[in-house]
This record gives sequence, structure tokens and C-alpha cells, in this order.
Amino acid sequence: MNNKKENMIKVKVVGVIPARWGSTRLPGKSLLPICGKPLIQWVVERVKRAKCLDSIMVATDDRRIADVVESLGVQAVMTRIDHPSGTDRVAEAVSGVGAEVIINIQGDEPLINPALIDNLAGIMTSNKGWDMATAAVPIHEDADLNNPSVVKVVWDENHRALYFSRSVIPFVRDDDTEGVIHWRHIGIYAYANAFLEKLVATPPCELEKVEKLEQLRALYIGGKMAVSETESAGIGVDTPEDVRRVEKILCKGGKVLACSAS
Repeated sequence: MNNKKENMIKVKVVGVIPARWGSTRLPGKSLLPICGKPLIQWVVERVKRAKCLDSIMVATDDRRIADVVESLGVQAVMTRIDHPSGTDRVAEAVSGVGAEVIINIQGDEPLINPALIDNLAGIMTSNKGWDMATAAVPIHEDADLNNPSVVKVVWDENHRALYFSRSVIPFVRDDDTEGVIHWRHIGIYAYANAFLEKLVATPPCELEKVEKLEQLRALYIGGKMAVSETESAGIGVDTPEDVRRVEKILCKGGKVLACSAS
């Protein structure tokens, strides 16, 4: 077989946006109007700007969301209503489609940076040693540092994730320590297909149960997860106040800072 031809084979990268109806705080939030358009439409339009994706699909459990998505020319995949996480929903959606790399893009992130999607896809396609890739931004405010809803992450010299926590990591023992940067994890993931299948087939580990962080299961089973540094955390829409914050940005044509590759 021609080795040159083999080296030119393109890895199939699929972007999946999980969008369930039953949000605890904002039921049906995927269809919430923001500046005249449903939330899911803003997300889809951002994702369409990514250059690396061979296809995009929305994994949903509700026909109303599917109808909106399909009107935008994007595939909607109907999934089970009882999935415990977005990751499980994504895994069902891509089953049998032949994807080699799957990008799990949050369905409530209308300001998602397309360059970040491309960056994570590039990490996964350029180095087959990674099982997963995700992203993080610097924490600048003490309120965020001490907020358990803001997940922190630390990594090694190769940018491989070591741990995620709702607590402050690393803990700064001495007040005179300078130059310590704490990092906030962003909930976007790129998976190698085989590892995604292994991940959803594995029961939650004790660390995951304690911290309520699904990504700890990936580390627990030995997953090699790259962490890419970026500059904007975006805004996830979980509350009515989030809707107002996003509208102030989008209705003024605000832009998200470009991500920096690592």
C-alpha cells in the first residue's frame, strides 16, 4: 500500500452540541429567545464558523429543538431522554457515524469561540497520543477562585491534566509566593472516539462522586487529557441573569477574544 497516500488520509472530526429540554433552572432554555433568535441558533451559528469540522450535529431529546436545528440546515439526532450527562448523549449521537474525533460543544454557550474548537481538533488530530483535550482560562478574581462553581485545573509540563477540583488548586501556602496563576476549566471536550466509548461504559469513580465532576472519571481510568490555554471563558446560559448578560454582548455585536494555541 502507498504510505504517502496513507499519510494523507483525513481524520473525520464531528462537532456535537448536546441540547436537552429539561434544564433544572431554565427548562427549554435551548429555545429561549436572545436578541430575536433561539439560544441554540446562536450556538449553531458560532460552531459553523469552525473550519475543522467535517460535520455538525445537535443531540437532543425534544422534537421542538430538533425542528429549529433542522431549519438551520444542521442535522438533529434524537437521543434518549434519560441520559445522566451530556457526554452520554453525545456518545449515543455519534454511535455508528464513523467519527474519529468528537468535539462536545456545550449547547448553552452562545459566545463559543470557533477558533477554540479548531484548536482542540488540531491537538487531537496532530497527536494520536491524546485521549481527550479541553481548555482553561486564567482566573483573575478572588471571587472566582473561591467559588466552587468555578472548576479549577492543574497540568504537567506537557499540558496533560493532573486534576480538576472545585477547591482552590494549587493551594498557595506562603503569602510571598509570586507568579502563581490559577486556571479555570472550560467545559468543552474533544475525544478520541475509542476513548469516548470507554468513558461512557465506565461507572462513576469516587472522586467524580465527591467533586461532582465527570472529567475526573477520564483521569481515573488513565485518560491522557490535553489542556489548551485560551483567553475567554465565554458565558454559559443557566439563569435569567445570564440571558441578560449575553443579550448585552450579542445585541451590540460583541466579539470573543481569539484563543491562543498551546
